[in-house]
Amino acid sequence: MTVFSHTSLSPELVHLLGHDELTPAHTHDLGHLVYPATGVLSLVTREGSWIAPSNRVVWVPAEFEHQHRAHGAADMRVVFLPKHMAASLVDRPAVLATTPLAREAMLGLTGTRHRTKESADRLRLVIIDELTVTGEQPLHLPEPVDPRLLTVTKLVEEDLANPVSLAELGRRVGAGERTLTRLFQQETGMTFRQWRAELRIHRALLLLTDGWSVYDTAAECGWANPSSFITVFTALVGTSPGQYRQSLHG
Repeated sequence: MTVFSHTSLSPELVHLLGHDELTPAHTHDLGHLVYPATGVLSLVTREGSWIAPSNRVVWVPAEFEHQHRAHGAADMRVVFLPKHMAASLVDRPAVLATTPLAREAMLGLTGTRHRTKESADRLRLVIIDELTVTGEQPLHLPEPVDPRLLTVTKLVEEDLANPVSLAELGRRVGAGERTLTRLFQQETGMTFRQWRAELRIHRALLLLTDGWSVYDTAAECGWANPSSFITVFTALVGTSPGQYRQSLHG
């Protein structure tokens, strides 16, 4: 694990990552916001993963061990926050919806223009004001611990295009449906259907980034028809899959 220490709030704030590039596991002594100006970024931790397209930003608290994975070429912008500003945000990783104003403030803060501390702090306050209004977004995929549940999640991930009932998955791993239902709620805070929907959205974001069509993405992620996919995707991501794909590929 790598530990990064920041004696000032002006470290390297722009990181260009290639497709599927994974940073080493590391921590920072300051909380920070991670914004993908282009591409899609995953925050990978022992507790699970958070995914952010370019209309989202990931909040990472201080001292929280994590890695970043790029999906598509990613322009990663990092904004560090002093402790008194970080106190306005939650004490765990989270995906937050960005706004046009927050986006411009993050791009301005991580650009080439030299700013005084006072100028930079004003932009940080604008970003925090915007992000605390939009609130936390449901793009977190928790990592279970129970071996039976972990096996179930791997089975689903390996064949997402062919949905299987929780009862059938239970027969494969030697656990009852009621037991697995309880474990899903206990370890992920979600029902099985909610967890699978989150997984589908994560996979869809990656496939659309890779240039897949909306129709093929829906089928690969296990939706019975594209309209159901579009409804769920739009509700969770904040834009339709077609609009999202167009924003990536022009």
